[in-house]
Amino acid sequence: MDSIILIFLCLLAGMALRRTKIAPPNAHTVLNQFVIYISLPGLALYYLPKIAMGTQLLLPLGVAWIGFGLSWVFFALLGKWLGWPKRIIGCLVLTGGLGNTAFVGFPVIEALFGKKGLETAIIVDQPGTFVVLSTLGIMVASMYSKGTAGTSELLRKIVAFPPFIAFIIGLFMNLAHYDFHEILQPVFQRLGNTVTPVALVAVGMQLQLQRKSRHWGFLALGLGFKLLVAPLFFFILYKLIIGADSPAVNVCIMEAAMAPMITAAILASTYGLKPKLAGMMIGVGIPLSFLTLAFWYWALLTF
Repeated sequence: MDSIILIFLCLLAGMALRRTKIAPPNAHTVLNQFVIYISLPGLALYYLPKIAMGTQLLLPLGVAWIGFGLSWVFFALLGKWLGWPKRIIGCLVLTGGLGNTAFVGFPVIEALFGKKGLETAIIVDQPGTFVVLSTLGIMVASMYSKGTAGTSELLRKIVAFPPFIAFIIGLFMNLAHYDFHEILQPVFQRLGNTVTPVALVAVGMQLQLQRKSRHWGFLALGLGFKLLVAPLFFFILYKLIIGADSPAVNVCIMEAAMAPMITAAILASTYGLKPKLAGMMIGVGIPLSFLTLAFWYWALLTF
């Protein structure tokens, strides 16, 4: 519960900073960079060396990788058909394809499935959502931002992306069955723990809910996909087609139903992919997701 309270407090704090003009107008940009260059690498270096590799990763990994691919195809085709600007498409691909599998996901999963459920949730988040953000996420952000990036430029941006560098280091240490010294581990953990408050304050500083905003239609499509279509897809795929039925599968479907990822909105904002829409996807999506999560939990218990 404390994690949920923290989310709303940080969003409100960011909104208050913007309204009172205590912080400089570009303060959210600095906070975005802090998350990307410091918080996310710390998170990767703490968790990745500890993940046990094996076939048990396949279904949790599918939530992130297949889910992002589905979002990319859906919004790219829909955007091309309706003639949307590239930055709208890129924003919706990122925020509709990446879920808040950690900062909302972890406390919700622990409350519903206990500590055992967290083991699956961590797999969905770290080698799943986090790595998708660091690879395909940066690729989408580059492709749909202003200008056109060639293959070499895309690769350069991915390789130079700090969370991706941390991912490679963490993966190498995992494969070598080695972890950082016990003195460094709590340091990385504390750096990683700053993602939620810093990112949410930055989102709050950019969040503006205007009744006449032209983003409401895009917001409805983005949240409709993220909160309803994506979990329905995995419910059908995992439960009906594959025929898997276990608490771990239920955790996967609940993680697929989480609100948009905070750092996906930060990435979209950093690359100029409709920051206001990205902020609305978080600011509206998180509270709305508690209603849709209740529905999906009921569906899992019923069917």
